[in-house]
Amino acid sequence: MYDYYLGGKTNYAVDREAADAVIRQFPAVVTAARINRAFMHRAVHFLAAERNIRQFLDIGTGIPTAPNLHEVVQAVDAESKVAYVDTDPIVLAYADSLLTSTPEGETSYIDASVTDPEAVIAAVKEDGCISFEEPVALTLHALLHFVPDDQDAHGVVTRLLAELTPGSYLSLTHCTGDFAPESWQAIVDLYTQKGTPTQVRSHAEVLRFFDGLELVDPGLVVAHRWRPAPASGPSLATDTDASLYAGVALKK
Repeated sequence: MYDYYLGGKTNYAVDREAADAVIRQFPAVVTAARINRAFMHRAVHFLAAERNIRQFLDIGTGIPTAPNLHEVVQAVDAESKVAYVDTDPIVLAYADSLLTSTPEGETSYIDASVTDPEAVIAAVKEDGCISFEEPVALTLHALLHFVPDDQDAHGVVTRLLAELTPGSYLSLTHCTGDFAPESWQAIVDLYTQKGTPTQVRSHAEVLRFFDGLELVDPGLVVAHRWRPAPASGPSLATDTDASLYAGVALKK
């Protein structure tokens, strides 16, 4: 569905049908998806170029969409390493696009679910692409609204962060119903009916994911307001169009 929102071609009739139902409820979801993608590009470029992070752990990768995360960070430093994690067999089928690393760097794809952080950590260690002994940027973009409270989303993030050395970062985006609550409740209901439990969260609830971390300016904001850059995503979007909080924070 996300690939369809972005205008991609790696989707199926059932995806398009479900996505169209969401679009009818909230036409701006297409804009929100593109805002999310543009934020990812800005955030990881910032981490690579300004914070000198050379290892990235991207969980909930989704269907490859160029430029992929590794292409952004390896353009800054060709030696950057990226471990992608997802549990969707369709993503696995297209994972070759995620493995086109520079000769100096490295990428890998790991089949694991964020809802089992211990399994993710073990798989990353076994894979060996990145090392938890050095700073890592943990990226959880447009993922945690698919981890409801009964799956302990905040506990999952706490466990993943515990594995990271000081000097690491968390980059996160999360859909919210703060600006259009009725529309987003309808979206949550649609996703849940299609077998994907979903929970949008308020600003305060999303902020909790950053407990104990130092947020980078401008803090936790609507995604298109995080360090906007020319030609980086929809330029005339409103906060309601975006309905997506974004932040980057340092583990000290």
